[in-house]
Amino acid sequence: MGRNALWDRVRVVVDDAVVLASLVLLAWPVADIAQPGGLVGRIVPLLAALCLGLAVLLLDNRRGVLRYVTVGAALAVAGIRHVSGDLPPAATWLVLLLAGAGVLRQFLGNRIDPDRNRQQTLLAQQAFRDPLTGLGNRRMFVEYAEEVLAEPSRTQTAVIVVDLDGLKEVNDVLGHAAGDDLLRAAAERLAVNVRANDTVARLDGDEFVVLLPGLEDEQAAVAVAERVLTELHRPLQVAGVALSIRASAGVAITDGHDGLDGVLRRADQALIRAKRDGGGVARRFDPVLFAKAEQRRLAEQDLMRGLEAGEFEVHYQPIVDLDNGGITVGVEALVRWRHPEKGLVPPALFLDLAEQLGQVPRLGGWVLEEACRQALAWQGQFPGFEMNVNLSASQLTNPKLIDEVREVLERTGLPPRDLVLELTESVALTDLVESARVLSQLKELGVRIALDDFGTGFSSLSHLSTLPVDVVKIDRSFVQAMPATGGASVAEAVLHIARTFNLSPVAEGVEDAGQAERLKDLGAGRAQGYHFARPMPAIGVTELLDKQSAEVKLEK
Repeated sequence: MGRNALWDRVRVVVDDAVVLASLVLLAWPVADIAQPGGLVGRIVPLLAALCLGLAVLLLDNRRGVLRYVTVGAALAVAGIRHVSGDLPPAATWLVLLLAGAGVLRQFLGNRIDPDRNRQQTLLAQQAFRDPLTGLGNRRMFVEYAEEVLAEPSRTQTAVIVVDLDGLKEVNDVLGHAAGDDLLRAAAERLAVNVRANDTVARLDGDEFVVLLPGLEDEQAAVAVAERVLTELHRPLQVAGVALSIRASAGVAITDGHDGLDGVLRRADQALIRAKRDGGGVARRFDPVLFAKAEQRRLAEQDLMRGLEAGEFEVHYQPIVDLDNGGITVGVEALVRWRHPEKGLVPPALFLDLAEQLGQVPRLGGWVLEEACRQALAWQGQFPGFEMNVNLSASQLTNPKLIDEVREVLERTGLPPRDLVLELTESVALTDLVESARVLSQLKELGVRIALDDFGTGFSSLSHLSTLPVDVVKIDRSFVQAMPATGGASVAEAVLHIARTFNLSPVAEGVEDAGQAERLKDLGAGRAQGYHFARPMPAIGVTELLDKQSAEVKLEK
């Protein structure tokens, strides 16, 4: 048993004894020998007092005031009896015993409290101090900063977030002990290069924060940040080696509305800007850039929510056979976002963001499987119906792409020859050798490859011979530029190249009957565009196919 635990136990015994003695003192008048009633008449009141004392002790946890009431009442009654001359000598000794017990109780409390105070002080220091640098930690900074910001003031308060740019390299090369030395050295320089009433804390890792109250304008905060960075950029002695390390800083002024969280978020945005500008500099918060970043953050959050909620769907644009009366022979799968507030969102408004978030392989894989399942359903009535699905740059570089395509074909049962995987010319030419390797492996699965937007990039005839392409899709800009009657055009030249390399052409962006007729005369073979049909849900394609099938039967 520890020393404090022993003193605590003794103190509890003394407290309980004081309560019992107080009740005996209250019961003394009826238990006095001089009172009538005999021995039984004297013992019963004492037993009643003891029982009452036990009840007080049991109720003490919920009614601690009973102890003080009992002792106070006993002393008051004893005082009254003493003044009236009715207090017997034995009761006087009991009063003295209570007084002695009070002194002993105070003594025990003094022995315990200093140790407890020291422990509480130590715990408080550990709770609010960073053990590595000795600076305040995040908790200390947050509590103190919130108090400062809550006080009305005619001056401004700024926050500077400082980040060491090269700590990871120091840890990797010299070890974490050297990294710790670097953090301690940086903390010391931070602490001595701010004003006396400023507060420095370590937030986390290699990130520090400075609270600057009582500022007249933002420029004073920027001056402090620049001075701090200048000192941090001077060589630091770490593990006997002079190291030069850069740091970046973001500065923000409180606006008095959104509290500490808001100003910290703005300082972080300023820090991000400093790092984007090359690092080693201090930058002030820019509300315009912050608004863009906040808009981007909300868009990212919305996109991820939409992915998890299953709000995306596949629409299909028909591809028609120009030589067979415009009959639909296939479709191109196009992803759409059915947003609960914005309605149907086209891919141009979210695919770039999805690519930057690394979600296109996930989204593209889902589109591929949905499209293949739907194509197989249409093939039940229209054998050989083709499905075109786009591949993005991130999908093409995905090492699991081949296995994923193989598994989708196996799960859905779609014949590989009826799946056409499209990629744009710019994607294919990013790494020609790697693209040729991946596309060749896809061809081994039995699928076909289409080169989209052909002619708009930097392709050449040698590229067509290098890439295992089956289909070229003539870009809509070339279709729109065709003369109404006669005359040479880029579209005609592309068609000639396709025939030369034995490739199947598909004209995109056909918007009127004149363009369709001209392409048919040029031997384009297949086309797609708003003239034939816009992208539509699967049920729309099904209705279109049924209608065309009925028309064909009537003609026969």
